[in-house]
Amino acid sequence: MVVTAKQLRLKTSQVLKRVQRVGSLTVTLRGKPVAKLTAVNREPTKPLTAFRAYGMWADRKDIKDASAWVRKIRRPRYSLH
Repeated sequence: MVVTAKQLRLKTSQVLKRVQRVGSLTVTLRGKPVAKLTAVNREPTKPLTAFRAYGMWADRKDIKDASAWVRKIRRPRYSLH
């Protein structure tokens, strides 16, 4: 599919939605192709379920489960639960 530079400038969000649908578009300037827009295929990110402590915390014996430790310190001091 082809889109002009003016269409891209005036209707950017519509052009980008079209790129997502069709996969790629060619942008023309004065009738000549100058660029190609391609959709980014993003893989869904996986939640961070477990990680190891590194750096100055690597040797601490009180942090056996780093994920649980981070959840604990991020918990509000006074919670209603």
